[in-house]
Amino acid sequence: MLCAIPQFKGVDILLTSPWPKYVGNFGNSSGEVDTKKCGSALVSSLATGLKPRYHFAALEKTYYERLPYRNHIVLQENAQHATRFIALANVGNPEKKKYLYAFSIVPMKLMDAAELVKQPPDVTENPYRKSGKEASVGRQIPAPEEESACQFFFDLNERQGRKRSSTGRESKSSPHPKQPRKPPQPPGPCWFCLASPEVEKHLVVNIGTHCYLALAKGGLSDDHVLILPIGHYQSVVDLSAEVVEEVEKYKATLRRFFKSQGKRCILFERNYKSHHLQLQVIPVPLSRCATDDIKDAFITQAQEQQIELLEIPEHSDIKQIAQPGAAYFYVELDTGEKLFHRIKKNFPLQFGREVLASEAILNIPDKSDWRQCQTSKEEEAALARRFRKDFEPFDFTADE
Repeated sequence: MLCAIPQFKGVDILLTSPWPKYVGNFGNSSGEVDTKKCGSALVSSLATGLKPRYHFAALEKTYYERLPYRNHIVLQENAQHATRFIALANVGNPEKKKYLYAFSIVPMKLMDAAELVKQPPDVTENPYRKSGKEASVGRQIPAPEEESACQFFFDLNERQGRKRSSTGRESKSSPHPKQPRKPPQPPGPCWFCLASPEVEKHLVVNIGTHCYLALAKGGLSDDHVLILPIGHYQSVVDLSAEVVEEVEKYKATLRRFFKSQGKRCILFERNYKSHHLQLQVIPVPLSRCATDDIKDAFITQAQEQQIELLEIPEHSDIKQIAQPGAAYFYVELDTGEKLFHRIKKNFPLQFGREVLASEAILNIPDKSDWRQCQTSKEEEAALARRFRKDFEPFDFTADE
């Protein structure tokens, strides 16, 4: 067998028609495919032996991108590269599900060994390792990681909660609440993971199921806030479906909140030299300028700094434009318009703040760098208390 050849590390790309069995429900935004029941156990075995960096399949005719999984047992085997499984829908499908996947890849034989085995922050256990043993005796028992993930999206165990079959019907529910999956953990200390001791918790103003709001340290205004995932995700592109849903809910709620105060809010993300997603939300008084003025300011300053800032369709998904791990900057205006820049080399870290602090918008150029805007912990705590009180009538988490 190929996998028995000495020095064999794996393959770069594996293409199969059937899905692998047991691939798991991590990152499935459609919820349409029960990955315990579909697919081929032989393909699972093939993927286990070949250890592809990318595995593509398409027979189920739906888009599905699983969180990457590791090909080694931690602390028992030498580190190996991670595998990403991606399923694509059929071309021209009426639901407009994703059927193209653009990416660049350096062949593993040309890569530095340390870079090759570097693990993504959201990597999971190998979904085939335990299930392969069970398959040999005709039983299909999911791996522990996979089981907890299924409960996170929807419970597949009748004894633990509501069950939805592939036909969409719900089975009987029991009074026992389902247990949420533990959010992704950072590889080291993180200033923004909510469970981390490094978090400045006096800045936290609202906590949801998957995300939380915090006042920005050294903010452009007293109500400059951040939308942050509770778990360790690097960017919007890396978020799982349920986290994206709550991010969108926070965005819509903040728009209503700031509109009630005569303000529009501008959002931006810089996925460059950052380790935890920070979605900046900056309110701008309606009396200061129009949305078109803000859009023009971003485009003009981008041109001056030779930054290619492109307008993308209003209802487009950033995940369709940027792949996990890709560096980018994007702005979302209150009208839903979005501006996007793919960072290829260097990028000014304070670009978003500089534009909003400029004379054309907030006219506070001295606040373009957050480090020049810091106040005492007592003042920050007072601002947080005031924001919590003002935001309370709009707090959707109180109803959950």
